[in-house]
Amino acid sequence: MTEQLKKQSMIYGVGVVIYLAAVIVTSNFTIEDEIKFVWFLIAYLIVGFDVFKKLRDRILELKFLTEYTLTTVATIGAFGIGRYTEGVLVMILFELGVIFEAYSTDNAKRSIEEMIDIRPAFAIRKTDGGEEQIDPIDLQVGDIIVIKPGERVPVDGIVEAGSTLLDMKAVTGESMPRRVSEGNKIYSGCINLSGAVEAKVLKVYRDSTVAQIMELVEEAQNKESESESFVSRFSRIYTPAMVLLALFVMIYPPLTFSYHNWNIWIYRGLIFLIVACPTALVMSIPIAFLGGIASAARQGIVIKGANYLEDLSKADTFVFDKTGTLTEGEFSVQEIYAEQGTEEELLKIAAHVESYSNHPIAQSLLNAYDGEIDKDLVSNIKQIPGYGLSGDYDGKRIHVGNFRLMEKYDIEVDEFDSTGTVVYVSVGTEYMGAIIIEDAIKYRAKWTMKYLKDKCKAVLVMLTGDTRSAGYAVAKELKMDYAYTDLMPSDKLEQLEDFLTIQDDMEKLVCVGDGVNDAPVLARADIGIAMGALGSALAIEAADIILLEDELPKIVDAIKISKETLRVVNQNIAFAIAVKVIIVLLALVGYFGMWEAIVAEVGVVFAAIMNAVYVVKYYA
Repeated sequence: MTEQLKKQSMIYGVGVVIYLAAVIVTSNFTIEDEIKFVWFLIAYLIVGFDVFKKLRDRILELKFLTEYTLTTVATIGAFGIGRYTEGVLVMILFELGVIFEAYSTDNAKRSIEEMIDIRPAFAIRKTDGGEEQIDPIDLQVGDIIVIKPGERVPVDGIVEAGSTLLDMKAVTGESMPRRVSEGNKIYSGCINLSGAVEAKVLKVYRDSTVAQIMELVEEAQNKESESESFVSRFSRIYTPAMVLLALFVMIYPPLTFSYHNWNIWIYRGLIFLIVACPTALVMSIPIAFLGGIASAARQGIVIKGANYLEDLSKADTFVFDKTGTLTEGEFSVQEIYAEQGTEEELLKIAAHVESYSNHPIAQSLLNAYDGEIDKDLVSNIKQIPGYGLSGDYDGKRIHVGNFRLMEKYDIEVDEFDSTGTVVYVSVGTEYMGAIIIEDAIKYRAKWTMKYLKDKCKAVLVMLTGDTRSAGYAVAKELKMDYAYTDLMPSDKLEQLEDFLTIQDDMEKLVCVGDGVNDAPVLARADIGIAMGALGSALAIEAADIILLEDELPKIVDAIKISKETLRVVNQNIAFAIAVKVIIVLLALVGYFGMWEAIVAEVGVVFAAIMNAVYVVKYYA
């Protein structure tokens, strides 16, 4: 509980004690009306202190008609007609709902903070004189750090010596520990479980994974969903309308069919004001979305705002990249066709040029080549997105890439019709041969696609820069509706625009990619989901939802959390409106007094907030 909330609760408690003392004394002794008025007024001012502050803030923001306005007017009106006991009780119950809402919000935010508070307390830096313990913020790129068993990884780095098991759950939601050894990347926030390792710092603390994740989730709490925005807009129209209706209830009956019964109808009009407060709607909806964001964070899913959580429940078109998204992205060389020279020479040339690339295809060529890479033989590397690479190797200009790259440089080749990815190699304009590389479809990809089709009635689309044969083979295996191949990054964006034009306001398009090559389409889609984006600054920037672990079923988890959150929100709205209508009707015919009305209203608030808080525990 925050200090402000503690102070608010203490002031409230003092006011309640004074009120109870006033009720007991005035019930058992005869007290002059002036003393009674002052006593209850003191209790009223103390209990309503926080409400009056919030009312002042709203007025300064030029928001004159809010739930605080309605409650204040209703309770002042109760004092005006001599109903001191009820007037203070209404304020007590209303403020109790406000405190409970503040406590629930604080609890939800603390739940999120606890889940993402994976900040390391210290770092151990290796120096010439031994080791020193420092604040992680003081680490610099290139420093060597030591992470011992039980300690958190302070910043993103690469293992230089040793091996260990890392607990990744706090960062990615991955339940099983991951073994890392020399050459493997490690990410801040993970816990070292077994052996001590030395690692070289790759990113300073402010750019590390842990800092980026915490910043994203904290920012997400302040982004409104469409439901929240709708309730805010609705309240601006609804509240003035209710004030006018309350005035009508107070004035019209005494002037017509209930002549001169002013006290009765003013009282009923004040009850109407209390019941009209949109408190349950205003309070419960933000908490429900906070709960959804917290539940997702527990699963290693970072959702940048409540608006994206809500939009995901409406998604009906899912556009996927192929390599690294639907497939493992772990290529292996299957066949080598040498037109000139030997297969070993062809692989050697391709591996040397590709050694400057971090693409999975490049890694597969390096893995297949047994010899050592002499980078002194390679220079003037030019990477052409969507085509491949060109560079000088041993004094000759080499082109390594797809069929389009060969066309670009007017190199005559025989196009292969293969389900794998074909890498063509040329020396100058002389075609040297081709290397066939294949990739495996990801685990549970079929299950994920089936869920999207069956439960979301989704249209499944694949956009890839890979060949027609390779792309169609994956699309057919996963039973996708559309597959577009041989696409440049600009072509992918153009194709995405075509699908967006046929969407209506109630439909949402989701784009799923690896977050690096697909940044433009991730940013353009209604909802961009970056797969396995741990440590990728570009993915974090472009995507709206980030799956920290490279697992397709996490998309299903995010959709389930989204639907559950919207279910709770809709339940709260329907319940609050239904109860309000019933209470208003009963109050107008005299079956509900002021205190019963506020008890019912606060009961709705409590029920709605408790329902919303449930979402925090969902998927625990």
